[in-house]
Amino acid sequence: MSTDRKTIRAVIHGRVQGVSYRAWTKKRADLHGVAGWVRNRPDRTVEALFSGPAAAVDALLAECRRGPFAARVDDIAVTQAEPSEAEGFEILR
Repeated sequence: MSTDRKTIRAVIHGRVQGVSYRAWTKKRADLHGVAGWVRNRPDRTVEALFSGPAAAVDALLAECRRGPFAARVDDIAVTQAEPSEAEGFEILR
């Protein structure tokens, strides 16, 4: 396994629920080959776990700072996470 892997947890703040942010994130993650998940949180933020090649995770995170057309991203809190063995990317309930 490559040592060039990265796993992060991101909490996205702003107008990110009700604007297809999770579906958009899944499409972008699939495009970048990043594994993990995305879900809505009760506090109206969106939380995601991204795991994959460092450059792909960084590129996906940069796109998440803009988000889909109807979203307004105010901030993303990023923390390092334990490496994930997840394959593929899923939308959690």
